Amino acid sequence: MKSLTKFFSSLQLTVILLIASLALVFFGTLDQAQYGIYHTQNLYFEHVVAIWHYPEQWPGHEFFSWLQLPIPGGYLIGPLLVINLAFAHVRYFRASWKKAGIVLIHTGVLLLLIGQLWTQIQQDEYALWLNEGQQKNYVEHFYDTEIVVTEKNAPQEGQDHVVAWDVDPLSFRDRPVLKQAELPFHVQVLDYFPNAAIQAKAMAPEGATDAAAFYQVDRGIVSERDLVVMPARVSYQQGAENWATAIVELQGPGGQALGRWVVSEMFRQERPMVMWFPPQRFEYNGHTYEIALRKQREYLPASVELVDFSHDRYPGTNVPYNFSSEVKLHEAGKEHPRETLIYMNHPLRYHGLTFYQASFGNGDTASMFQVVHNPAQVVPYISCIIVTIGLLFQFCLGLFQGVTRRNKAQPAPQQEA
Repeated sequence: MKSLTKFFSSLQLTVILLIASLALVFFGTLDQAQYGIYHTQNLYFEHVVAIWHYPEQWPGHEFFSWLQLPIPGGYLIGPLLVINLAFAHVRYFRASWKKAGIVLIHTGVLLLLIGQLWTQIQQDEYALWLNEGQQKNYVEHFYDTEIVVTEKNAPQEGQDHVVAWDVDPLSFRDRPVLKQAELPFHVQVLDYFPNAAIQAKAMAPEGATDAAAFYQVDRGIVSERDLVVMPARVSYQQGAENWATAIVELQGPGGQALGRWVVSEMFRQERPMVMWFPPQRFEYNGHTYEIALRKQREYLPASVELVDFSHDRYPGTNVPYNFSSEVKLHEAGKEHPRETLIYMNHPLRYHGLTFYQASFGNGDTASMFQVVHNPAQVVPYISCIIVTIGLLFQFCLGLFQGVTRRNKAQPAPQQEA
């Protein structure tokens, strides 16, 4: 036990972890150009061990393609730094009021590390697109998707009834059957593509793979418009769109096939600057249903309405200097909506969510907000306050002790006879 304590509290371990942190940031930065910020963060900072591959676009890739370096990931370095700091404090610290500042400094740094881990685990990010005059009571995940079946005007509820399944690319490879007791049919996933190009057959490249033809899709937009579904590689470039797509079969009682559909993010109707497609509707047992694949939604306790979006530019140029959105927050039970202006560095905070002005579209008539839920958002502020108090205490204490020692060292002034 003593040797274990000595190892985890050693300065050598601290130096090794700091060097590993530098390597993690270095190789993560190299791959950021290829994979983008989000995917690089997942690969390096949200794993115990990351593997760096020699990039394809680098010279000599044909000779060094075998080169793979294991890099300690963020989920390994972070906890070890916390353990190292805690053990070192227990091992070397001797209780004394004169060291209260050091305790505060260590506590603040420890809290900062724990807060960062908490943020990475618990933080969620969403997007909210609004056209002027439009209001929504939900936000959408940036990357996670769901397959949705909507019963239009369900008799038992008098409104649309939505059934959703989260998309899991790994489990979808096994062609799962999605079931819900509220639906009189099942949805079987025949294939899933993280990205796919969908276009008219006449415009498709010669010899292109058509997944819709392979699975004999006979219902919905792809069948009606004679479109081609071509699986594509996922792109991690900044601003690139990846259209998650699935081929599904509806099955009635006893596994009876009711038809095959292609559902895709490309068919979304609310996103600006995306080709419009009608909802994929069908009738079954006298009821009307819609089927779609869309971004996962998180519903809000209020509706957000975009009143006006302003995109101000410097005179005579196209260089923007301000984006701002005037919004109204319609809360249940309140007669008058809450009005606020969201602009750069001035977000809206509501119900644990923070709405940031992020982008725009549709000829400056649509606004996109980045919505962040971070339960640990106050932790960095508390950490910095604690560290600041600790530093001030140690500085003032050292200054006082230094002045006291100097005064004692000076000889007393001699009195004249």
